[in-house]
Amino acid sequence: MSGHSKWSTIKRKKGEIDAARSKVFQKLAKELYVAAKGGDKDPLNNPALRMVVDKAKAENMPKDRIQAAIDKAHSSGNSENYEFVRYEGYAPHGVAVMVDCLTDNKNRTAGDVRSTFTKRGGNLGTDGSVSYMFDRKGIIVLPKIYDEDMLMTLALDNDCLDFVVNDDSYEIYTSYEDFIKMNNVLNENNITEFIMNETRYIPQNYISLNDEEKEKIYNLIETLEDLDDVQDVYHNMEE
Repeated sequence: MSGHSKWSTIKRKKGEIDAARSKVFQKLAKELYVAAKGGDKDPLNNPALRMVVDKAKAENMPKDRIQAAIDKAHSSGNSENYEFVRYEGYAPHGVAVMVDCLTDNKNRTAGDVRSTFTKRGGNLGTDGSVSYMFDRKGIIVLPKIYDEDMLMTLALDNDCLDFVVNDDSYEIYTSYEDFIKMNNVLNENNITEFIMNETRYIPQNYISLNDEEKEKIYNLIETLEDLDDVQDVYHNMEE
């Protein structure tokens, strides 16, 4: 049950994240706020919030900052409202790109994203123009401190899509619908240390480029990721 590692294509982004952790915490705080505002402030009673809390913990976000974002959502007199919006388009060389945002001003965000695509040689498409090329899956990456046979058995017994063994980590892939169930199983077995624990959009197919071409794509992706309203950027370039 050992397939292709998609974690390797995400490591680059996490390396950049480590270099700009405060910005990442700001984005996570916004996600926590939105998830908490949309339901119960207790993650046990709010699956959407629990997913973001687990994601924040995997990024080593301090517990007090996680709780502060949740408390802010339920504080009296707080009128902040953020709306989810997705932009789809193409980077140079036909690479499909999806940009997920949380914004309190859609006009501002649309202008920023459109300008970034244009300046970096890409172009925005219409809704649905590239999203059909991606599947939403759960990705759970664990350090190699757990027993491999036990993890593989848990993955097999709980309908996981794939289990990958790397030199320093394990990867478990689930359907979006089974992601929370798998997290519950891991918690019940005292498996609580994660390198990554979140749902992401995974390309159905990848586009291969040379190093010079890849650099143009990275420039677009990194500029998009630097925008305050952008939460995630997905693409189908093979890294």
